[in-house]
Amino acid sequence: MEKQRVSDAVIRRLPRYYRQLSQLEREGVLRISSGQLSRLMSLTASQIRHDLNCFGGFGQQGYGYSVKGLKSAIADILELGQQKHMIIIGAGNIGQALACYEGFPREGFYVHAIFDNNPRLIGKTVGRLQVSDIQELEGYLAAEKVNIAVVATPGEFAQQTADRLIACGVRAIWNFAPIDVAAPNNVVVENVSLSDSLYALSYFMNQLDEQA
Repeated sequence: MEKQRVSDAVIRRLPRYYRQLSQLEREGVLRISSGQLSRLMSLTASQIRHDLNCFGGFGQQGYGYSVKGLKSAIADILELGQQKHMIIIGAGNIGQALACYEGFPREGFYVHAIFDNNPRLIGKTVGRLQVSDIQELEGYLAAEKVNIAVVATPGEFAQQTADRLIACGVRAIWNFAPIDVAAPNNVVVENVSLSDSLYALSYFMNQLDEQA
């Protein structure tokens, strides 16, 4: 499927559509209209149609969308199911949780190695992986294909870790450190801040209290 340049906001909504359609498919729903989908996702029907039209027409007027067909089309857009090889830097709580998450392989994401600099963690088994010494990182990257590197280090080590990965040719970084990392334009970085989501939740909770 040919993909035109679309806004980041549209791209970030596609995984939400995919998750919702996956749930509908599990429930045995065969077809759904943009109006029905909008009510489930708290979006407008026009927003949904606009987002999907960025990639071509998937539905028919008065007939709606095929749940299975639309889910498959979005999976193609996001390139889900195509094997992507991942490594994790940082074997703390977040790194270990990601290494043990069983949902990644179902969508084509495979974690092949986890690294740390803590002697107490090096050699420890996490899920099906053994924690490797971070000093082995460059050698590993020279020998193995890595599509995505996950940074789950303390904040003070995040940028230098990203710099090492980039120097070795890694072009996609999923950063869970508590600071954002910078990268050149030819490297994609997704900075994930768990605190940001919690702070927003705190605000909305206070808004509810004020309205009560």
